[in-house]
Amino acid sequence: MSAPARPLRRRLAALAPHLVLIAGAAFMCGPFVWMVLTSLKPAADIFSSGFALPTALGPALDNYHYALTGAPLLRFMLNGVIVCAGILVVQVTTAVFAAYALAKLSFRGRDIIFAAILFGLAVPTQVPAIPIFVALAHAGLLNSYFALMFPSFASFFGIFLLRQFFMSYPDEIIDAARLDGLSEFEIVVGLLLPSAWPAIAAFATFSVAAHWNDLYWPLIVVRTPDMGTAPLGMMYFRDSQLGSNYGALMAAATIVLAPLLAVFLVARRYFVQGVTMTGLK
Repeated sequence: MSAPARPLRRRLAALAPHLVLIAGAAFMCGPFVWMVLTSLKPAADIFSSGFALPTALGPALDNYHYALTGAPLLRFMLNGVIVCAGILVVQVTTAVFAAYALAKLSFRGRDIIFAAILFGLAVPTQVPAIPIFVALAHAGLLNSYFALMFPSFASFFGIFLLRQFFMSYPDEIIDAARLDGLSEFEIVVGLLLPSAWPAIAAFATFSVAAHWNDLYWPLIVVRTPDMGTAPLGMMYFRDSQLGSNYGALMAAATIVLAPLLAVFLVARRYFVQGVTMTGLK
């Protein structure tokens, strides 16, 4: 093989992974691009023009206007923010202390509890849905924010993720803090919690995305439109006689997706740092 051919093969070998990643990114982003383009088109052009750019601004304004006025979409999004924020606060609070106990404290049954948490990761959320629904119905708590949030208050994934992070925290620092008279609560809040923000940001990204997009549980417990969440709002653009208004539906989906995308873009650095620091690849 000639000398110029070898550098060329090295360049191609180095370029191949990037081409694969670009192709994968294009494949993943394709549906989102189609969603945005569809939200800008009139109904007659949605299935005929494919990925073509819209030719007029009027249909786009009509679709987004209908998305905001045809259903209380902003109310649904506000409900989603309240539900996601409430769930995240409780999840982080419980997960931080549970993860610290499993990572840094020695007590009888610790390994059994951790094994139960790992088992809980394998249990689908639909399995305990019926008994939780029955309990909430008997308590008269259906169609409330509490009913929307309650099944997700404890996160096995959050406990596991933060435990992996706390396992890497030096024991010497914790022992020194105990010698200085700090309680276990003060150690968690004053020492471990400030250093765990990357892991918490990574977990928050997973948690908010999962509960913002959740349709299954709100569909069960919500009884009135004023308690609906964003995924339930998508159902308002379905007409049994005329069919779905795909332009308005895609406009509503774009509006609902925008806050989630903004949150990820803001927290992406902490997300990557948190995932790598906890050993999840």
